[in-house]
Amino acid sequence: MSVSALKMSRLLIMSGFYFMSSPGSGSAGGKPNLDVEKKVDSLLNQMSLDEKIGQMTQVNKLSIDKNPQHIKELYIGSILSGGGESPRPNTPQSWADMTRAYQQQATETRLGIPLIYGVDAVHGHGNVYGAVVFPHNIGLGASRDPELIAKIAKITSKEVAATGIHWNFSPAVSVARNLRWGRTYEGYSENTELVRALSKGYTSGLLSFTTEKGSRVLGTAKHFVGDGGTVWGSSHNSQFKIDQGDTPLSEQDLRTIHLPPYKDLIEEGIQSVMVSYSSWNQEFMHRHGYLIQDVLKGELGFDGLVVSDWLGVFWQDGENDAIKIENSINAGIDMVMAVDRYADFISILKNLVLTGRVPMSRIDDAVRRILRVKYRVGLFSDPYYTSGFTEEVGSAAHRKVAREAISKSAVLLKNNNAVPFSGKNRRLLVAGKGANNMGLQCGGWTINWQGGDGDITPGDTLLNAMQVSIPNGWTINHLAEGQKEIDGTDLYDYGVVVAAEDPYAEGFGDKLQPQLKDEDLALLAQVKARSKKTILIIYSGRPVEIKNADSLADAIIAAWLPGTEGLGLSDLLLGFKPFTGKLPYTWPKSFANYEGYPVSQDNTLFPFGHGIQTQ
Repeated sequence: MSVSALKMSRLLIMSGFYFMSSPGSGSAGGKPNLDVEKKVDSLLNQMSLDEKIGQMTQVNKLSIDKNPQHIKELYIGSILSGGGESPRPNTPQSWADMTRAYQQQATETRLGIPLIYGVDAVHGHGNVYGAVVFPHNIGLGASRDPELIAKIAKITSKEVAATGIHWNFSPAVSVARNLRWGRTYEGYSENTELVRALSKGYTSGLLSFTTEKGSRVLGTAKHFVGDGGTVWGSSHNSQFKIDQGDTPLSEQDLRTIHLPPYKDLIEEGIQSVMVSYSSWNQEFMHRHGYLIQDVLKGELGFDGLVVSDWLGVFWQDGENDAIKIENSINAGIDMVMAVDRYADFISILKNLVLTGRVPMSRIDDAVRRILRVKYRVGLFSDPYYTSGFTEEVGSAAHRKVAREAISKSAVLLKNNNAVPFSGKNRRLLVAGKGANNMGLQCGGWTINWQGGDGDITPGDTLLNAMQVSIPNGWTINHLAEGQKEIDGTDLYDYGVVVAAEDPYAEGFGDKLQPQLKDEDLALLAQVKARSKKTILIIYSGRPVEIKNADSLADAIIAAWLPGTEGLGLSDLLLGFKPFTGKLPYTWPKSFANYEGYPVSQDNTLFPFGHGIQTQ
């Protein structure tokens, strides 16, 4: 997508319209590169069955570290770091050293095929201590700014490549239709057309980054397909309620609501698609040959690689491992995220091929796709990706873009002449656990899979940001966590309360009734009693039930999960930047009778697209 196209997309979605795009030039990467195809065929013809199956195998860092010799012995094609699977110390240079050591073993095999290393850099390179952490996608959905999202994707790709990593499992193009879902914040919006526009912007930025040697970072459209349409109580995972559940839709609705972003990103040049844990009308996506082979690879012309989710092949119900693997590979999955089950996967798949249950033609197709992608992203000519720019991870220039993203993501839901702050010599009171807590400010997928509490990575909390930004003559008092009494007796000009969801990721965030905590509401009432104007800021991965907060707060701000650069929020409060964000999801009044999208008019507190603009 060109810059001019990005500008047009932004104009359309900011004005409330976004139309179906016309068909592009074809399959991923455009016309096949004949030189690449010849190289792939030549290499494929030299490979043994063991080497082919090795290429189809992805192992996680913690497992391969127990037997690092398996990279060479089993011809492993890919390694990933799950959330929190970081080197020690967790620094950009340690990441670069770690990935280089793995790659050296892969390139010492008989054919020297480089491995491809993957990570979930879903809101910046969040596994890495000191990397810039951007707002989660729900916040970027509120920005409605594909140009900004393209910048974010390019920066993320640069920080990923700087640590020697070649593959980002992003963007999520989920059209989330139930706010109880713990992965709601990974989606840009409940609206298909907004998801299409913003995911195209992300992919454009991701593909615009190249290393000095011309290599790229592989992006991933996920989770194919319909993951955002699952219903409460349908999860196939006993720990969850809606994540990894069933999407009961007609094929027409599936194609209309959930499939369009994949078509768009294939036309943009995305080279990897990750399959969803969920099912469609009770048929697991990991074995859905019609959707993977016929629709994705056939109808949409996708010629990149299809990867499973974490142990997704093994987590299907009611079958032994051999049948699960047989069904998944024959359905069109090319690389299996086998994690710690990689030895089982390799052994079982080899036996399935030798006994004719998985045809060699399917193996060759999978390996051809994997090799094609490795050539296309430049791995064979530049297997290490590190060119001495690890110092740019978390740079001031990158943080400046994240600061802009936060200021454009926050949505002003209510304003009774409370923001932006004005006047001279004002007294501010700042309270709430989220006010000075980087872990709550960033949410899940930050340093650890489920996120964390407290000072988990460098950046500015909102309290820090306001302390360095307030005008001369202004004062700030912080009501620290655990402090029960507010200092003094005079009224503060402005009282700010930052309420926050506890961090979560995936199904551990499934919640029947997302809502403000009672202690946050009690604190809000306490601050209101001591403030002329009271402002409630909500850190959350979705709209939450606000109970009686509307009567207690003069202004309410949905800040989502903004990331490390709290200055983006202080810019809004102090009037350095205007509020421009618009709701990417409908905000319900109550979850008592909530049934997902569409939210009834009677139960709508703030409609999709709502957002008070300031000057």
